[in-house]
Amino acid sequence: MPKKVEIQENIEEKLEYIGLNLDKIPASIKKFEPLDFRIPKFYDEKQYRQYRYIPIKDIQILLTPSNRLDELEEKYKKASPLYEYLDQKKEENILKYTKFLEMLKQVKIEDIQKVEEEQTNLNKKIPFKVKFEGNYLWQIYYSENTDRYFMLVPTEESDYSTFFFLLKKQLEKRRSGKIFVPIRNVGYTSEYIRKNQFEDLENYLWLFTKDWPLIYEVYDKNEELTIQIVGETEVYEKVKSAYNKKLKSKEEATQFYKLLKAMFILQTELPDYFKFRTDIDKNGEIDFYYEDEKMEYLELPKWILNQYELGLEKIDVANDLIEENKQKLKKLQEEGAIQEIEYLTKEKQISTFLECKKTFFGKFKYYFKYSKKNKNKKIEKDEIIEKDKIEERPKKRKKKTKLNKSNYTIEELLELYQELEKAETELKNLLMDINALKLKNKNRKKKIENATKFIEEIDSHKKSIFEFWKYTNKDEVATLAEGEIEEVSTVKKITKTFDFEEDFEKFGKMMDRIERRVLTKEETDSLYLLSTNLEDILNKVKNNEFVPKDIENSLKEIKKEAKEEKMLTAGEEFDIFGGMVQDRTKVSKINNKKHREIAKDKYNILEINKNTKQLGYKLTLEKVIENIKTAIQKVVVVDNLPIYKAIINGKLESKNMNLFNINEELEIAEVIHKAGNKINLYKINLKKGINAISYTNIIFYDNQNKTLPLGQDLSTKILVDISKLHLEEKEKKEFHIINFEEKNNDFSKIDIKTVNVYEYDL
Repeated sequence: MPKKVEIQENIEEKLEYIGLNLDKIPASIKKFEPLDFRIPKFYDEKQYRQYRYIPIKDIQILLTPSNRLDELEEKYKKASPLYEYLDQKKEENILKYTKFLEMLKQVKIEDIQKVEEEQTNLNKKIPFKVKFEGNYLWQIYYSENTDRYFMLVPTEESDYSTFFFLLKKQLEKRRSGKIFVPIRNVGYTSEYIRKNQFEDLENYLWLFTKDWPLIYEVYDKNEELTIQIVGETEVYEKVKSAYNKKLKSKEEATQFYKLLKAMFILQTELPDYFKFRTDIDKNGEIDFYYEDEKMEYLELPKWILNQYELGLEKIDVANDLIEENKQKLKKLQEEGAIQEIEYLTKEKQISTFLECKKTFFGKFKYYFKYSKKNKNKKIEKDEIIEKDKIEERPKKRKKKTKLNKSNYTIEELLELYQELEKAETELKNLLMDINALKLKNKNRKKKIENATKFIEEIDSHKKSIFEFWKYTNKDEVATLAEGEIEEVSTVKKITKTFDFEEDFEKFGKMMDRIERRVLTKEETDSLYLLSTNLEDILNKVKNNEFVPKDIENSLKEIKKEAKEEKMLTAGEEFDIFGGMVQDRTKVSKINNKKHREIAKDKYNILEINKNTKQLGYKLTLEKVIENIKTAIQKVVVVDNLPIYKAIINGKLESKNMNLFNINEELEIAEVIHKAGNKINLYKINLKKGINAISYTNIIFYDNQNKTLPLGQDLSTKILVDISKLHLEEKEKKEFHIINFEEKNNDFSKIDIKTVNVYEYDL
């Protein structure tokens, strides 16, 4: 009996909160006008294209005995006006009335309050990403035939907070408020751009951002339309940033569409000549750049003209190089033809000698035949090369540097660069032919030299027939050597580029295997300490830049942490368990791989206890530094790879022990929430064989049971002593990235960070 009373009180409390008297239903709730809603042939329940502020009083509420994910046709067919679920007098509505009470019993007042708070915020501002946490709960539809909005409330759901919030607002005396909600099953209007152009925008943006955008039509409280495009874009290598592009007028939307279309055509048709990059502006909107030039629609005609002029110049340069290299090729062909005749002549003489020396009369025949004075007669070029083998000098091509008009189209630009592409392909083929012919001529020249030496040796024994006879009777005679084999590279050698997603797992396992073999426990313990909050004090001690107060404060802080983490009582001087934070039989997991190893413990490594003094603590830190220095000399990286270090409003200190990151995204994520608007990102292209310690699993765990999984699963950090490296600055870049001050808050303020990239080669 008490339980029934409690349920009754609970329902009455909620009815009072909503403002609903079941015995006196307001006329506004009883009133229902037919919707004449026609279900679209093609619709997607999960995709929203339109968000609006809708007057609360204009939304009719229908309840349907179905689930939110059921087909719309089924939900709408079963739907009934709200009043039927509030009617306890008619027998045919008793079951519906009972269902309403069940729904009321299930909903929580705090959930309704949460929706109210959310809508209060939405009435002040639209979220940066437009959609909000509870948007999927709003089942709001629009009937075009009757120009009415209605809400479908599935009664078989578990969350009724939006329904009861709307009901509460409709029962209030002032019903002039609005709610901001997604409208289901409506397509894009053609108010700013055509419907098919929305799909084009998605495709265009994917090419430049490598991310599918979400495009919404958003109507403000005054029914003013804004197209808002939300997504993420790569702003540097694989670093991504959110963006929101607002198109506030038909002119603005059309210009943005045409700009994207022009860039899309150029980049897809001519990827070797045109590649556009993205960045974020001070408002969090997306910008497009070609090299360092910002792309803007109004400046597009001027940009096309400049690119056309540049294309003409490139064609002239390519054509001049083609003419020049054709002459080089011709000379090489002539040189090769001369060499071929000379080589064949010498080869014939050597072959004759080898054949003649086999018989008595043959030796005499060779001796007298090749003793003529004209045997070394110079072969004249004009006598050797046949006219039909030499190409006639082609006529010089007409230069195109002169512009014919003041404006050019994308189509004309494409045609010009396609011609340039053909010219450059011809030039590449010529260069390959030249390099191949150079190699062939070089080898043939070597063969001629060898043949000449051979013939000279034969001739040196032709002072008399008797000496020649004696020479030819030897068992071995020098043979004609082959030409040298040499590679002539026609293109720059391609080296493998480290890809984090594809190569990191293999790299981590190889480094872990090496470090387990060469590093001692003391060294891995010391390396672990560098990855904790002791990095600053360790670098101060290493560089001798500390004062006694630094050591004192660090020791106080670590003793305080030890007391809290180790749960030491006032009378305990040290942790009796040492590094055994768990027993060795307990099974843990690293990346879903089971093991029975103990995680390293900084308090145990430093031997922190109640009686630890400043001098002892300082000496321990110095020992840690020596261990790290020794360890780093034992290990080298097994791949060429880029490493990154991000610093807010500061510079990279080469004298410090610097922990870099192999993953640039994670490195930026570590500092992006810190105070300051400028991030300096240092990138060093590390070479295979350089001393470095990768923070693999052995750095974080002991491996006494030999069950520790192999790899680098717990960190993407790597320790490099850059004071030992000669760094050469390669390039500087700048990009912007959006930081949400409260990551899980739809209404979070955004902070635009400027990232300056400094890239170095060794």
